[in-house]
Amino acid sequence: MAVLFGFHMPNYTFPGMPDDQLFDHVVEQAHAAEVAGFDLVTVMDHLYQIRGVGPETAPMLEAYATLAGIAARTTRVKLGTLVTGVTYRNPALLAKEVTTLDVISKGRAILGIGAAWNEDEHLGYGFEFPPIARRMDRLEEAVTIAKLMFTTDRPSFEGKYYRIDRALNVPRPVQPGGPKILIGGGGEKRTLRILAQHGDMGHWFGGPLEDLKRKKGVFEEHCAAVGRNPSDVTLTVGIGIILVKDEAEAKPLLDKIPPERRPMIRALNVEQAAEFLRPYLDAGFGGFTFNNPTLPTLEAIGRAGELIKAVRGSSVPA
Repeated sequence: MAVLFGFHMPNYTFPGMPDDQLFDHVVEQAHAAEVAGFDLVTVMDHLYQIRGVGPETAPMLEAYATLAGIAARTTRVKLGTLVTGVTYRNPALLAKEVTTLDVISKGRAILGIGAAWNEDEHLGYGFEFPPIARRMDRLEEAVTIAKLMFTTDRPSFEGKYYRIDRALNVPRPVQPGGPKILIGGGGEKRTLRILAQHGDMGHWFGGPLEDLKRKKGVFEEHCAAVGRNPSDVTLTVGIGIILVKDEAEAKPLLDKIPPERRPMIRALNVEQAAEFLRPYLDAGFGGFTFNNPTLPTLEAIGRAGELIKAVRGSSVPA
């Protein structure tokens, strides 16, 4: 299976960029990622900027309107959130939005979803922020509803938190079987079990390789319990790499990273980065996500294309 590469865009702060040109720059980055050979372009589903990326008052675009605009201006990359918080939308409406994205993009949507965590934006927007156990219950019901609406005419479902009654979802998704479902997060008791039972892709937001390997083992135990082949699920990892030509280029780029995130970021050239990723591939991880704070320029995104070629050992898709 080919290694999957994702380009994630959590940052919409571009110095000197007026608001009416902000989205044009987002599209420029997404298009550059597509040309460089990335398979997937994602955005956050947040209402405020999150800690570690910038102040909460920094610009934040609504996820699905942004993805629809990107879909109309790209041709190959898959598109989704990393990830939608289950608390933000009724899951039937979310399934409708992702289906619409699939239609607009001609079959390139994914549904990225997780249990949500940012209490501040829930308070600000008046969304309920229940305890984690109830958010996990809602996550399981939400992905069940989404799969039904992607695959079944007029489905019904009665859960503890959500219900649908012969729900219509027309037009149908372009992708046979509907968009793939990506579960974000590494909670070992519930999240990884939901991933094993319902997910097509999983994303873990970085961490030491040994810890990720242990989580992968827990995930495989959940797969065995539900009768799922773990190789049917692509596990991807967020990677904090700034790609540089040499050490002299590294320091000013690292200085731009928020101090609390710098210990998680490495400045490497393409050859070093390819070697850094090799143990993850050897451990069975199927892909990597890079982001626009560490690949902030078109040149940096293009350099990531060189890394993609080096890891895959083949040419960039046309």
